[in-house]
Amino acid sequence: MYSIEDIDKIRRHLDKVGRADRMYLPHRRSHEALQILSVMNFKGGSGKTTTSAHLAQYLALRGYRVLALDLDPQASLSALFGNQPELDVGENETVYGAIRYDDEQRPLKEVIRETYIPGLHIVPGNLELMEFEHDTPRALMKRKPGEALFFARLSNVIDNVEGDYDIVVIDCPPQLGYLTLSALTAATSVLVTVHPQMLDVMSMNQFLAMVADLLREVQAAGGDVNFSWLRYLITRFEPADGPQNQMVGYLRSIFGAHVLNHPMLKTTAVSDAGITNQTLYEIERGQFNRSTYDRALDSMDSVNGEIESLIKKAWGRAA
Repeated sequence: MYSIEDIDKIRRHLDKVGRADRMYLPHRRSHEALQILSVMNFKGGSGKTTTSAHLAQYLALRGYRVLALDLDPQASLSALFGNQPELDVGENETVYGAIRYDDEQRPLKEVIRETYIPGLHIVPGNLELMEFEHDTPRALMKRKPGEALFFARLSNVIDNVEGDYDIVVIDCPPQLGYLTLSALTAATSVLVTVHPQMLDVMSMNQFLAMVADLLREVQAAGGDVNFSWLRYLITRFEPADGPQNQMVGYLRSIFGAHVLNHPMLKTTAVSDAGITNQTLYEIERGQFNRSTYDRALDSMDSVNGEIESLIKKAWGRAA
């Protein structure tokens, strides 16, 4: 009955004429810091992009001002939001344009694009992002005294648009390079996606060990790596799979409350929606068996609602 645009207009109207003790627009207040959430894992296929896309859309649909930042050169997040990397994203139109080391650097505002969801903007990606991985070693050798190190560049450009957003969601590449380290340094919180199978958990263990070593080096060089929270999200979970349940129990025994209570279920609804570059929040319910769709949406909302609670807690609000 109502479009997304209608709901946004209603929210804004009620926020102007409504009671002062009610927030129809849940924008952060002046004393609440911008929340920068980096979604990452060392291994491809762990559900980072699916998680990032649905989380960004969920938060925007709830009324927050959200910036989705695609740091993955494969740019699947960009494609999901209608920006085909090889066709729609030109030279110097990714975040690389804002963090590059030469005279062609441009403000981040110039590469931010609106999406078809009110309140949700995106910085698209493409293969150009790999240039940062190639440029940084050369820049480190030529670094001038007092010049910001590579890991501060992303944080600095996000600071320039800080007043326009409540939450930034960063979809990190499946590798531990300079881009991922930049995202870790910029982050106020970290979400590690993990598929509950032995090989994936072993890969995540290596990833965490490497991250710990590198962050110690970054901290020694003056980087800020204090997170409001770090959580592990179980993705592509099949409740009827015995070995997966054992692996989830194993993860909870090791990481305790740092594992999100709600896993993201493996479902044909997500994969089928992805075929047409859509998410669960966009696909027509009638295209699926009703119970399949409702089960998938309930799982996704539970995950995103839990993350929203963590964001509110970081602001000091009631969950």
